[in-house]
Amino acid sequence: MEENLLVVHGGGPTAVINASLYGVIREAKQCQRLTHLYAAKGGTGGLLGEELIELETIPEERLSLLLQTPGSAIGTSRDPLEQADYERMVQILERKKIRYVLFNGGNGTMDACGKLYRACREKGTKIRVMGIPKTMDNDIAVTDHSPGYGSAARYLAQSVREVCADVRSLPIHVVVIEASGRNAGWITAAGAMAAEGDMPGPDLIYLPERPFDEERFIGDVEKLLRRKTGIVVVASEGLKGADGEPVVEPVFQSGRSTYFGDVSAHLANLVIRRLGYKARSEKPGLLGRASIALQSPVDREEAVLAGREACRAVLDGESGKMVAFRRVSDDPYRMEPFLAPIDEVMLHERTMPDLYINEAGNGVTEAFREWCRPLLGGPLSGMITL
Repeated sequence: MEENLLVVHGGGPTAVINASLYGVIREAKQCQRLTHLYAAKGGTGGLLGEELIELETIPEERLSLLLQTPGSAIGTSRDPLEQADYERMVQILERKKIRYVLFNGGNGTMDACGKLYRACREKGTKIRVMGIPKTMDNDIAVTDHSPGYGSAARYLAQSVREVCADVRSLPIHVVVIEASGRNAGWITAAGAMAAEGDMPGPDLIYLPERPFDEERFIGDVEKLLRRKTGIVVVASEGLKGADGEPVVEPVFQSGRSTYFGDVSAHLANLVIRRLGYKARSEKPGLLGRASIALQSPVDREEAVLAGREACRAVLDGESGKMVAFRRVSDDPYRMEPFLAPIDEVMLHERTMPDLYINEAGNGVTEAFREWCRPLLGGPLSGMITL
């Protein structure tokens, strides 16, 4: 009897989403009962359009390139889906003899994973569905962290370190660096890791978990300017005021997708207008999730593990779950994977806990640094100041 497996990518890619795909392929190839190993071309739209890629035909010498390829090698999407779409997916899966489905993505994708699982169960099929976590924003519930975050955190920490070195050498302005994160400040907080070792880090960090007050921000900057002339600020793109409204009106919104306004430019302009001081803004944007040069080795290895564990679990008969990570210890770093019910994950956003945010709301605590440090995958580039 023919049995096939399908992989679907969803949402924004990361520096290690293809590493999870690599883990799936390597694990699936060890299963003798699988006839075909498919990928949906371009996410759920590829599945609904029956555009499938045969992964088992990829030569072994090319597979390892997935570990160093950014973006999604099979394509991804943010397709809006209705109940009728899930019912059609079930029909397609049955016709294609696809018994196992793996969804690799963030909150929206885990929601789709759960809804397809329910549709399969309601139809009484034998199709098994499993989730693989993926998000640079690190906002998936239940898991200690998600593949994709460690690399994004390393990129921002290293970039902030380099900007801090620049500003220290020519301290004539305030620099505001904008970090990704709609409602969760995990990436923004990683800017604090620039200060590891002898190098200075950012002076101020503003997270979306705390209401942003422009007067307090100006006060923070003004106080610092009394004792230094070069300042580095890291701010989340998702900053909101006490009223819950974004400090800069979004350029465009569609469903859960939000294209934020230029928060860093807004804050830099505030400094210029209110304090009459030089200021500039920096916004890494997509570079923060696409950098292979600053890919975290720990992130890559855990992404492979997540792919392998999900594939192994679904082939063993598990369904309606997601691979998650449990932190065992920080030093030495050790974590263990486990399976979390998909119902506990679907669209439950995980934000920064109070334990990780300083009392003033303009920085992070040592507890956050201890949690984040091992995920970077080793020390940042060494530097010297004479």
